[in-house]
Amino acid sequence: MEGGFRDSAILSYIGLPQDYSPPPSKSPVEFLRKYLHLLPPHLIVSFSSITTPTQRSVIPDIRNRRLAYTETKPKQLEFVEAKSRWSQFWPGRERTGQEAAREEREWAAKGFLGGLSQHVGKLGALLGDYEEEREDERMRGVRRQQAAEEFVPEEDDSDSDLSDHSTPYVQESPEEQREAFERRIKELFVYGLLEVSVVRTLKRWCCVVSIDEFSIGRRLRCSGLGRAI
Repeated sequence: MEGGFRDSAILSYIGLPQDYSPPPSKSPVEFLRKYLHLLPPHLIVSFSSITTPTQRSVIPDIRNRRLAYTETKPKQLEFVEAKSRWSQFWPGRERTGQEAAREEREWAAKGFLGGLSQHVGKLGALLGDYEEEREDERMRGVRRQQAAEEFVPEEDDSDSDLSDHSTPYVQESPEEQREAFERRIKELFVYGLLEVSVVRTLKRWCCVVSIDEFSIGRRLRCSGLGRAI
């Protein structure tokens, strides 16, 4: 049995026989689908040790709880915080390297050796250039990956006329980019594809989480009432 997950405790609480088949540990998602509304917080929590957030997202009630939680506007899902943490989803992400480079230059000018100019010299510019190079290389990797994922085979000639008359691309405004980004972050969260760090315990939504970094498909660890969410 993984971690603190105990079939016997769960079955006893609901009043099911100990030989119930399949036991929660063997079919946790289906068990949650049937009995989530009957389980207390301390037992719901244990399901996070044997299921992933994506697996649990097939349960409508869990998706609804996550969606309701996003409506509370948690700080970690707000625009500024989300753009900083998940810049790969932000159309304006090219600025990230420039901002980091500026911070490197400021540190060299003010923080390094007390900002003594005779020691700093070209250090600030050098660090800034290094940071921009690192970001450029990272973005090239991101673009290569996105290009591979978004590749569409060439259409037959019979389809070319349709593409010639397609609606021309219209550049999104900054406001539209922001709205699209926020929508995507919420969708990823609701479907268990986004790891976030939420400090407060919001028992009402059963969905407070504690995560160190972004990762697709990793565990969404919830605290309070919602670790299985």
